[in-house]
Order: sequence, then structure tokens, then C-alpha cells
Amino acid sequence: MSDLREKIVKSTEVFRGRLLQVKVEEVVLPDGTRSTREVVYHPGAIAVVPINRAGKVMLVRQFRLPTGKALLEIPAGVLRADESPEECAGRELAEEIGQYPRKLEKLCAVYLAPGYSSELIHIFLGQELEPKFAPADHDERLEVVELPLSEALELINRGEIEDAKTIAGLLLAAGRLQR
Repeated sequence: MSDLREKIVKSTEVFRGRLLQVKVEEVVLPDGTRSTREVVYHPGAIAVVPINRAGKVMLVRQFRLPTGKALLEIPAGVLRADESPEECAGRELAEEIGQYPRKLEKLCAVYLAPGYSSELIHIFLGQELEPKFAPADHDERLEVVELPLSEALELINRGEIEDAKTIAGLLLAAGRLQR
């Protein structure tokens, strides 16, 4: 296997927000050619497929400004510097759906858009949910939607669930639960 690594030789920050950092990276390719990469640096995130005691998946509907519409998604959130993905998963479920998973199983970790972003999202299956409420983020407005997992999978097939982490999480959870 050949070495495909690129070496950063110059880095220019063009934006730094409370969540994201954007840089233009000048790189040297393995053959010595120079190029540039526009990279969005992200601290990482989690997403959870929460299955309640009635066997239904708990999704959230949230308006997403970049898409111009509300999307149906699995609960998710950004990792804080001092927490593990598992701790973040518990915190986010308490904030978004008022539940805490007594059983948490990692399904995968995926890069959402590795061509331009460093965001790695850890996707979990959360079961044995129990009530636990935590204050939601001040700028988040969510609607909780409970439905059978089979119905959520049908929404994927009909193109009504369009969020990548949600599609991956629901499909992986369905496969795991069928074992």
C-alpha cells in the first residue's frame, strides 16, 4: 500500500466561531505537488438511536437553517472538551428527549464529509431509557416524535428522512436489533 499522506506546509485561519474553525491548508502531496485544501475543523459529535421501553424510536424534528426546513433526526450533539462520547450521549438525550439510556452500545464512528470537514460522529444505540431531564440549549427548539423503528425505516425509503447520521444510525440499529 502506498503512502497517500499529505503534509501541511502552510495554514491560514479564515474563520473561528464558537463551534467551527475554517482554514486554508497548503499541502504537499506524496509526489511533491503542492495544492490547497479548505478544511472545516469540528470538535466531534455524537448521535443516539434511542429505543424506549415501548420499543419505539424517539426522534427529534428540528429546523435546520442550511436546508431551509425541519428535519427528522436522531438526537445528536457536539462533544465538549472534557467529556467522552458516552457521557455526551447521556447528556444530549437528557437535554433533547428527557431520557437517559441505562444501556448504551456504540454502533460506529463516521466522518460525515471527510473531503472538507474533520467532524467525526460517534453513533450509539440507546436502550432501557429512564426519565432524566436536563435544560435544553437556549437556542434549540425540538419536537419529539416517537414511532416504530420499521416506520422510521420506511421514512428513509420514501426520502422523508434525509439526514445522513440518522439514516446510518437507524439502519445500523435495525441490523443490530435483528440479531
